[in-house]
Amino acid sequence: MSRFGLVHGGGLGAWCWETLLPELKARGHHAATVDLPLEDQSAGTTRFAEAVLKAFAGIDDLILVGHSFAGLITPLVAAQRTGKRMIFIQALLPRPGQSAAEQFRAEPDMFNPEMLTIQVPWWEDEAVATRFLFHDCPPEVAHNAFTRLRSMENQLAMTEITPLEAWPEVPCSYIVCGDDRTVAPAWARRAARERLGVEPIEIPGGHCPFLSRPKQLAEALDQCI
Repeated sequence: MSRFGLVHGGGLGAWCWETLLPELKARGHHAATVDLPLEDQSAGTTRFAEAVLKAFAGIDDLILVGHSFAGLITPLVAAQRTGKRMIFIQALLPRPGQSAAEQFRAEPDMFNPEMLTIQVPWWEDEAVATRFLFHDCPPEVAHNAFTRLRSMENQLAMTEITPLEAWPEVPCSYIVCGDDRTVAPAWARRAARERLGVEPIEIPGGHCPFLSRPKQLAEALDQCI
């Protein structure tokens, strides 16, 4: 049995893993979740990492799983506690000495350029959220997910220089979502190989496979361990 700590991406919450949890349980695994304090306007990645550390404090041999924005957080957690592995799902990766915004300026292919042209916050417009986050989900799943989105107006975690001073010495895996319309799959493949030194595992589908393809995501997580 493996013990996963699931950390959601921006705008989401612990609820987003609900359909993945039974798939992991069916494979004999335990999984815990956390709600990041996204509404805290003063919170940066250190505050988010503290929430993760508290939520998973009693779990030994922890496998940290970070989706999207949470890729900026899970290495901070791994640097402060013993863990078995980090798994990134179509995730951003921190660079010591840089902010995520500085990374994007240096690597403009990190995000789908079409997403950067939208004029309204994606968490406020169902059509936009569906197009970029939930396009491969059943309509009822996409609608329910939109109604549970949270504001991402707090940009400190993206603009601050990461508190990560050195990459933690923890084995890593990376899962690429081949049809993602948010974080560019080509960038994710390159980042996994060049920055983590791993060959990514690729699954079909968009940015939120825990909603659209929980069985395939559970199989990919199983393959990582």
